[in-house]
Amino acid sequence: MINAIQIALSGLTAASRKVEASASNIANMQTTGSLDNPEEAPYTPLATQQTALTDGQGNGLGVKSDFVPQTQPFIPAYDPDSPFANADGMIGVPNIDLAGEAVNLNIAKATYKANAAVIRTEKEMTDELLKTFDRKV
Repeated sequence: MINAIQIALSGLTAASRKVEASASNIANMQTTGSLDNPEEAPYTPLATQQTALTDGQGNGLGVKSDFVPQTQPFIPAYDPDSPFANADGMIGVPNIDLAGEAVNLNIAKATYKANAAVIRTEKEMTDELLKTFDRKV
């Protein structure tokens, strides 16, 4: 039963990472930058990547979640007055979809609920097992 708690805790950690990535993306939606100078590049949006953890026999041990940069981190936009504008007046704007971030936050919420339910169920099962031992002893 301890394994169930470890798996659920890894799920809670993965959900937390998803919330962190979305929060960072939302907070930096307007962090523009240069298309030409890598030192002044716009904010690179984050995503999370989850990897299943298993033991040597293929039994599940939970999930590992890592931050990864989005594949197309920014898009060009016309803003000739920006200090980051190139000769054509173009700057880089983070490629962040607010609706997609709202979906990610809802997924994280459902993940929290599901993993918390696993922990509650494990506790109830342990309590029932201990009650059974008490009645028999």
